[in-house]
Amino acid sequence: MQDVQAIKKGLKENVIDVIATDHAPHSSLEKDVEFDYAASGIVGLETALPLALRLVTEGVLTMGSLIEKCAVHPAQILGIPKGTLGRGCDADITIIDPSAAGRVDVSRFKSKSRNSPFNGWEVEGRACYTIVKGRIVEDGCAPG
Repeated sequence: MQDVQAIKKGLKENVIDVIATDHAPHSSLEKDVEFDYAASGIVGLETALPLALRLVTEGVLTMGSLIEKCAVHPAQILGIPKGTLGRGCDADITIIDPSAAGRVDVSRFKSKSRNSPFNGWEVEGRACYTIVKGRIVEDGCAPG
């Protein structure tokens, strides 16, 4: 728990610039073995947003600083023209509903893997639309 508190402090004090996942969707054949032989990592993409939004709810970050750490700063560090909206920029946008309640259900993941310690967690927040270069590529708000 001390590690978690130290990370939150680092985020709040801007010692940590970026929030990212090591999305590692290993198959069950790679994970359902003795610990020493199991591939490391978990699925990160499906849970990243609602888990990161907890930092806003807890007062660790503002919504603006969360967006900076998830989008603006990574693009700046990598030197790519992303993470911002402006004339001439790609229209890469994620529209979120920060109050959408749900439960993590690994059986509904789109990733090839189901290895997540967050299965069953109650969470808030989801991506409603993912837009890449102005085109909707994911509609998370569609019924069903």
